Amino acid sequence: MRILHISTRLIVGGSQENTLLSCRAAADAGHSVALAFGPIYGPEGSLLPRLLGDPRIERFEVRDLVRDASLLRDLACARQLRSLIREWKPDVVHTHSSKAGVVGRAAAWRERVGVIVHTVHGLPFHRFENRLRNAIYVCAERWAARRCHAIVSVADAMTVQALARGVGIPSQYVTIRSGMEVEPFLAEPTRREEIRARYGWEPDTLVLGTIARLAENKGHDDLIDALSDRLLSAQRPRIALFWVGDGWWRKRLVARLNARGIDALVALSGLVDPSEIPALVGAMDVIVHPSYREGLPRAVVQGLLAGKPVIAYDIDGAREVCVPNHTGILVKPGDIGGIRNAVAWMAANPDARRTMGEHGRAALRAEFDWRTMSQRLLALYRSLGAP
Repeated sequence: MRILHISTRLIVGGSQENTLLSCRAAADAGHSVALAFGPIYGPEGSLLPRLLGDPRIERFEVRDLVRDASLLRDLACARQLRSLIREWKPDVVHTHSSKAGVVGRAAAWRERVGVIVHTVHGLPFHRFENRLRNAIYVCAERWAARRCHAIVSVADAMTVQALARGVGIPSQYVTIRSGMEVEPFLAEPTRREEIRARYGWEPDTLVLGTIARLAENKGHDDLIDALSDRLLSAQRPRIALFWVGDGWWRKRLVARLNARGIDALVALSGLVDPSEIPALVGAMDVIVHPSYREGLPRAVVQGLLAGKPVIAYDIDGAREVCVPNHTGILVKPGDIGGIRNAVAWMAANPDARRTMGEHGRAALRAEFDWRTMSQRLLALYRSLGAP
């Protein structure tokens, strides 16, 4: 098969890593693979070096494939993608993310590509967005759903929410978990003491780790509000926050930490290479993921694969991996007291939290392996008529 993936931005993120692994696996299986993406910029970092490291994957930067809405640039992007499709002649076009999903599917449909697939990593419309934007996003997704043959959801919740808003029809949807390289997370951590010493954490410090861009809807403000008093208390075990990632909100969040007087108790890793994430997770004790918008939180899965229990907001697909009282604790979005209580429970129950982590690791190790994802995607392409 000739498979063309299209993604809006190749920044450091879950959907982008999923896309690169899909490309790599298809190349491993002997297929011709290309990836088209828009300009990469900003503090989130870039996965381009990983793409450059695999010469089997052809790459095309599409100048006008940008995240923000822009009628003129979107029309230009559609023309550029149609030209690329005519030249490269894919059997399959597989789009990722909202902007690339709408424009990419339109271009592939106009060029009569035999198999058009879109993956929903997270829906653009959600309850924390304003009504006008939601209405626009829903209309765009309904329109694009009529221009593809299948829609892959990374979580069952995505399918339920999309269908409830009239996006596509049930027969289009299939759930395929977002795959990742699981072995580094399953391995015993070898740098735990080194990393904890680097940040000055005592052996009994309960480290609450958050892996997310420092950006809107990721919940970092809620952690500050929920845990400021607890962080400053003299109770044992002492608690520290560890924020892995970077983003546009870093300066503002650091200012809030300084204003609360807790900046010394919150460690920020800054931008790190994705290969460093398993070691950093190994130094944590609990994954806290208070995000307001996710398809299926990749950080939650990574934490559970590493044997760490989870505290997460009960949104989208979080419940499909963070099973209450089995692999973690779910909290109502925005419930500051709920976060505080969940942290207190984790601090008071070290044996139970270790058991939660073990349950998560056993349940997820096969389902989220990137090779499992790839096998299911390639089978889907063939079921839709790809040669």
